[in-house]
Amino acid sequence: MSIALHINGRTQEVDAAPDTPLLYVLRNACDIHSAKYGCGQAQCGACTVLVDGHPTRSCTTPVGGVVGAIQTLESHLADPVFATLRRAFLAEQAAQCGYCSSGMIVSAKGLLDKTRNPTEAQIRTALNGNLCRCGTHTRIVKAVLRAAADLA
Repeated sequence: MSIALHINGRTQEVDAAPDTPLLYVLRNACDIHSAKYGCGQAQCGACTVLVDGHPTRSCTTPVGGVVGAIQTLESHLADPVFATLRRAFLAEQAAQCGYCSSGMIVSAKGLLDKTRNPTEAQIRTALNGNLCRCGTHTRIVKAVLRAAADLA
């Protein structure tokens, strides 16, 4: 079945069964590799993308049910919030292995698009569903706080 997806500002037609996870379509048909397979159960956040600005776990989201614009980390060059978050993550050394970074940054962007000056508690709540097995959560929170300050 042909499905039209609006990804990172462009419309792309893909052939996929409607129940195929969005993650598989992004990675295998659309050459989008920032969203990662982590747990396959929407528990770790590695597969997070934005759908109409809302952080969405693409590993359990059927592609046929996606309505709205999809934004992934690949759009970072055209998006000032993504670019600011990327710089802040580097400055705060918020990534160890980097596997969770895409999901963390995408979730943080979802927050910063709605709340430009979030509290630490709001950041922790927004990132609650994202796991970092390296244990850099404290640095990640500092990076989001830095990005918010830089955007202010």
